[in-house]
Amino acid sequence: MAGMNNSFRGPSHQRERRSPRLERPVCKYGPSTVAVLKVARKSEMGAFLDAETGSTNDDILLHKTQQTAEVQVGDMVKVFLYLDPKHRLTASMRVPKLKEGQIARMRVINVSKDGAFLDVGAERGIFMPYAGMRGKLQIGEVVWAKLYTDKSGRLAVTMVVEDEMRRASIKAENVRIGQTVRGSVYNITDSGAFMLTTERYIAFISHKEMPERPKVGQDLTARVTFVRPDGRINASLREIKEKAMESDSDKVLMLLQSNNGRMPYCDSSSPELIQGKFKISKAAFKRALGHLYKEGMIEMKDGWTYLKGELKS
Repeated sequence: MAGMNNSFRGPSHQRERRSPRLERPVCKYGPSTVAVLKVARKSEMGAFLDAETGSTNDDILLHKTQQTAEVQVGDMVKVFLYLDPKHRLTASMRVPKLKEGQIARMRVINVSKDGAFLDVGAERGIFMPYAGMRGKLQIGEVVWAKLYTDKSGRLAVTMVVEDEMRRASIKAENVRIGQTVRGSVYNITDSGAFMLTTERYIAFISHKEMPERPKVGQDLTARVTFVRPDGRINASLREIKEKAMESDSDKVLMLLQSNNGRMPYCDSSSPELIQGKFKISKAAFKRALGHLYKEGMIEMKDGWTYLKGELKS
């Protein structure tokens, strides 16, 4: 009987089948995206948007404080989606001010080891991965960046904007050599810095025309030195030679006066030594010394430069 009972239960057991488990639909919307969603219901907190999963448990909260205008049930609302402090998908009607593919100057609002977050006018900052950064950024800086959608479908920003700058720029016309232009740096290479001027000209500044290396995003005032056939301009951050000579002479005098009227530098000092101490070229240093010597303010001897006696502090 035992064997019969066992053989009876066996086939019966094999015929039993469990009901298939209904899998919950996955929400097709994620953080750092813009979507147009329907208002499904309202509550004291605000409105709940249909996440299109078939379950009201997945409805996305559009809090009253995140509404730029009152919404009603049935309205289709354009929102920016992000994660709240409890990692719940949340909506805001404050969407990015620029469209995908557009460039703009954006403020850095946070920096991490993986990248930075930039303010694009949305409820939350948009992430810029480390690969899209140019230089070391600091909170509060303003840089040129482009809004785009990454491989995961999320909005992101990048500082790689050379192609966009070329399309946005115009040719420099009626521009004179010596004219002053203002703009902000969008890239720095081994050759020099590139900036977009307020007139939308692309200006190139070689390293030799920069007394100090600027940062990407920095605002500059430069002097036009050449107008290129392609409509771009070359510019310089250095003063014209006469003014620069006076400025360089002041640097030499300040060092002499702070060092008891003498310094171990003269016209035979190495270019590297001069650049490291005065941040000017050897030629500029020699012009400054020559100017001071003609004015009877200095004398040089045995590799040293001295202030004349009556000028010592």
